[in-house]
Amino acid sequence: GRYRFIRLVKVLIESQYLPSISYFSLLAHSSEVWIESNENFEKQSYRNRCEILGSNKIQRLTIPVNSANSGLPIRKMSINYREDWTKNHWRAIQSAYGKAPFFDHYAGFIKSSLETKTNSLFELNQQLLTLCLKLAGIKLKLNFTEKFEKEVSDDILDMRSKIHPKKEVNTLTWFQPKSYYQVFGKDFVPNLSILDLLFCMGPESLMVIKQSGVFK
Repeated sequence: GRYRFIRLVKVLIESQYLPSISYFSLLAHSSEVWIESNENFEKQSYRNRCEILGSNKIQRLTIPVNSANSGLPIRKMSINYREDWTKNHWRAIQSAYGKAPFFDHYAGFIKSSLETKTNSLFELNQQLLTLCLKLAGIKLKLNFTEKFEKEVSDDILDMRSKIHPKKEVNTLTWFQPKSYYQVFGKDFVPNLSILDLLFCMGPESLMVIKQSGVFK
């Protein structure tokens, strides 16, 4: 393609729900990506939540899970469908991005992927991640860990839990948010879910992802 990434590192990172631009920038600059599939589920993290920009402010969308306190492995975390969260999430996404320039290009893909009932949080996250990588034009093979290792070898960049709701964007030393057009607000809001970038910038998303990674 037109944009050449400098692929530098092997990265290990956890599974996230419709991850942020920093997550995609990291993946796009990696020579090899490993998704942590054997860790215990961590509450109040991006494993089951994402952030979009609505008319008033940043909105958090959270997938309800069963037995969130159980310390179950992420692969065993099941989604709670007792409430119709998919409809609520889609309604929020639609009201946030319905007027975005590229909403109509991508909405159908995202909606049908969201509405594919998977019992497993991990499975849904991966399905959406694969779709968003494709829509953003990032060609990448995802590998999955076979067992949990607290310490990893020196040739792997351990990014597990580095992108976290409790951590400020400026703690991500490898990420320098490149501003782009957003539907709402006068001030640019960095590092939202990839949906914000895709719906607002379409095919130019790849350029923004590339320029937001400080890998010189």
